[in-house]
Amino acid sequence: MIEGPFFALTLLAALGCGLIAGVFFAFSTSVMRTLGALPWKQGLTAMQKLNVLIINPVFLGVFVGTAVLSVVVAVMTFVIWPDEGAWELLIGCALYLVGCFGVTVAANIPRNDALDKLDPESPESAEQWQTYVKEWTAWNHVRGAGALAACAALVLALAA
Repeated sequence: MIEGPFFALTLLAALGCGLIAGVFFAFSTSVMRTLGALPWKQGLTAMQKLNVLIINPVFLGVFVGTAVLSVVVAVMTFVIWPDEGAWELLIGCALYLVGCFGVTVAANIPRNDALDKLDPESPESAEQWQTYVKEWTAWNHVRGAGALAACAALVLALAA
């Protein structure tokens, strides 16, 4: 059974995964659908602003903090190797680190960087905006599913 500080760190990691999954769910189901439905100049400009405002201590604290907790929990799992839930812990940590954090770094951030360079007044940006919305949202689904699956695996480990 997972106990003490190991339990607390795992619980915090699971809660962080759940929070991030919720943020990404809201983006996929509401924010991106709304921005995609706006006239392209407005949607592009709004997303450029969102990409600046999301970089704040609260979001980054949870997003990066959960990645750090995932590394700590994975290392503790190898050191302690609990009788029950070890594999669930490792799977949960890997899902967050690869399926959420890694996807963000490899897929969403490069698209955000490219979007930042678009000029909302240039007609060529219209097609690039439409491509961005489709691709970014698809990758957002992936990272949201990764965070949710990570949360489930960590909760299963705590229940083992």
